[in-house]
Amino acid sequence: MPALLAPALRSALLRLNRGEAAKAGVLKALRALSGFAKGLKFKYQDIEFGLDVEPQEGLADSGDLDNDLTDLLAAVGSAAAERQTAVVLFIDELQYVPEEQLASLITALHSANQEQLPITMVAAGLPQLVGQSGRAKSYAERLFEFAPVDRLNDEAARAALTVPADKEGVKYEAGAVAEILAQTRGYPYFLQEWGKHSWNVADQSPIAREDSTRATVAALAELDASFFRVRFDRLTPVEKLYMRAMAELGAGPHRSGDIAEALGRKVTAVAPIRNSLIAKGMIFSPSHGDTAFTVPLFEGFMMRIMPDAI
Repeated sequence: MPALLAPALRSALLRLNRGEAAKAGVLKALRALSGFAKGLKFKYQDIEFGLDVEPQEGLADSGDLDNDLTDLLAAVGSAAAERQTAVVLFIDELQYVPEEQLASLITALHSANQEQLPITMVAAGLPQLVGQSGRAKSYAERLFEFAPVDRLNDEAARAALTVPADKEGVKYEAGAVAEILAQTRGYPYFLQEWGKHSWNVADQSPIAREDSTRATVAALAELDASFFRVRFDRLTPVEKLYMRAMAELGAGPHRSGDIAEALGRKVTAVAPIRNSLIAKGMIFSPSHGDTAFTVPLFEGFMMRIMPDAI
């Protein structure tokens, strides 16, 4: 995480430093960033970027991530306040940040919040991120607002599919919409894929159910070759068997005991496999003892790619 934050904050500070004579707050933040990179260089060797500013001794340069990140974000927040603006960290796949580093980030943002500094974070991650944040710092659930991003309801899914087409003078038959909603389960990305392929296979408006059925074949073939396949290829043979056993049970979530039973093994024997798959972001635990795929429709892919495994 430090190696990712440093160049992004450098870019933000250089933007704050444009347009008029440099102000003290921005220069202090640049010195803090220089010290941050220098202080953590020994521990995180992948921090590599140039900054023609001398560090300020004693500012964000101790090599301790908790203290240094707190000092750095405070300096950046103060620089933003000086410029009467705000700095927002946008971070995707936050669940992959090690918990001790996530704890440091939460601590730093909490401190900036207490000082009412205009620096904050918008992040995205898999469902286990809520639990990870809580384990990292118990007050995380009070500090952040966790908004679940899930499937669209029926009305919103229909609108996502039909409104863009309608703006181009193209209609969908009711049967075509029903078929696509059934296949995609209302997930936005899949609605995009089925909408694209339905558009491509249809000869005329309105797009018919037959067109959406042909689109299903094309969409699944494309997803199998790329979206699903890149995830599958990250798995070890035993992890693939675990995922295949899950798929045999359906979309899920499933009890861990049921998955173990499908594999013909004890729960304790497959627990390390489950933990490894959670760490890889392939599955998550929506509640104690339950296991679910992080990627919708993945059970269908596992059945297609490993038809005779179980």
